[in-house]
Amino acid sequence: MGHPAVDRDRDPAGDRDRESREALDVYSRTVVSVATQVSPSVVKVDVQGGSGSGFVFTPDGFVLTNSHVVGRAASVKITLGDGRAYPGWLVGDDPATDLAVVRIHAPDLTAVCLGDSSALKVGQLVVAIGNPYGFESTVTAGVVSALGRSLRGQSGRLLYDVIQTDAALNPGNSGGPLVDGRGEVMGVNTAAILPGQGLCFAVAANTASFVVGKLIHEGKIRRGYVGVAGQTVPLHRRMVRYHALPHESAVFVVSVEKRSPAARSGVRDGDLIVGFGGKGVASVDDLHRLLTEERVGVSTTVVVIRASQKIELPITPSEG
Repeated sequence: MGHPAVDRDRDPAGDRDRESREALDVYSRTVVSVATQVSPSVVKVDVQGGSGSGFVFTPDGFVLTNSHVVGRAASVKITLGDGRAYPGWLVGDDPATDLAVVRIHAPDLTAVCLGDSSALKVGQLVVAIGNPYGFESTVTAGVVSALGRSLRGQSGRLLYDVIQTDAALNPGNSGGPLVDGRGEVMGVNTAAILPGQGLCFAVAANTASFVVGKLIHEGKIRRGYVGVAGQTVPLHRRMVRYHALPHESAVFVVSVEKRSPAARSGVRDGDLIVGFGGKGVASVDDLHRLLTEERVGVSTTVVVIRASQKIELPITPSEG
């Protein structure tokens, strides 16, 4: 019997490579492409007692990371994806959004772009890159689980407009980028709820874009301060109806700091704050949200319920 013809020019190794490439589905190809594109921008952030992640977002060496990673660090070391290490110094941090900017002087940096997080859709593919437990350039992928979440930050304030994802995050991922299928940063990874599975969160890129601009130029974010310690409490329905209040809860003033804007305006311990600056106040978080930079030094009105009377008091928030 004759033997079948053999193609002596055929390359078995090449065939296997081609078959492997064809076996990659669209999802896999996207993740591979994003990881290849973004990983050179991702850095390891070492501080005394721990480490986290970050990413280069300008070619001249500005690095974005989490405030809780570097905010109280005496020294910072930034290790690039290619192994080069440089000292970094803190340009500014904002605990209220858990964001911080660090600067390094290094040549040939690869920067990644902050995208428009308002364009994200629930169910959209996202990729997280970071250094969990020190394992550098670890890539995980998932989807956007929800948008517009609120999350309590380490400062005690709520983080607003937070992205929820099931792309796995672990200690050390903090500060790394959450990117879309085009390799644009949609968020800054900030937290995971443990021992829950797939409950991970990132500060939205649009928030980050605003914050980093302020930090680079001013070193901090200015916010209004009034000087009250309070807690959210429910209101009796009769009180709500009688005063035509917009909410069924308010801020109970536990204490007023001496010589604070609230003290000067006449706010007292035991008052119920139900309005501020023409807006209803239902919670401590509402009050925080209304104390924006624009309020600093500007006279406005705080509305309180005191001994069943509704009182409007003039108040001028200071910088806090």
